[in-house]
Amino acid sequence: MTMKIRCLDSVIIISGSNKGKTGTVKSISPDKSKVIVKGINIVKKHQKAIPEKNITAGILKKEAWIHISNIAILNPETNRSDRIGFKFINGKKMRFFKSNNKIISYK
Repeated sequence: MTMKIRCLDSVIIISGSNKGKTGTVKSISPDKSKVIVKGINIVKKHQKAIPEKNITAGILKKEAWIHISNIAILNPETNRSDRIGFKFINGKKMRFFKSNNKIISYK
């Protein structure tokens, strides 16, 4: 299975409590089909103190995993969600937006 969403892609949340928010993908877990989006789906984690590693106790805020079916890639030209297709250009497999056939540039 080829992942259509990659790290540093701009995405929009299409369902859930964060619906409509946008952000960039920080990390991907292809085996679980989940992603972490920067600044989205913030949860509080109760951290126990670990003196050997100089970690203090407290309540931390961190991003939680979001299932890949709840996000869509953001087309910067239309500023709306879009679908992704693949095509070969000069022997390289490239991603493109299906609405306007523009190639998705790598960052």
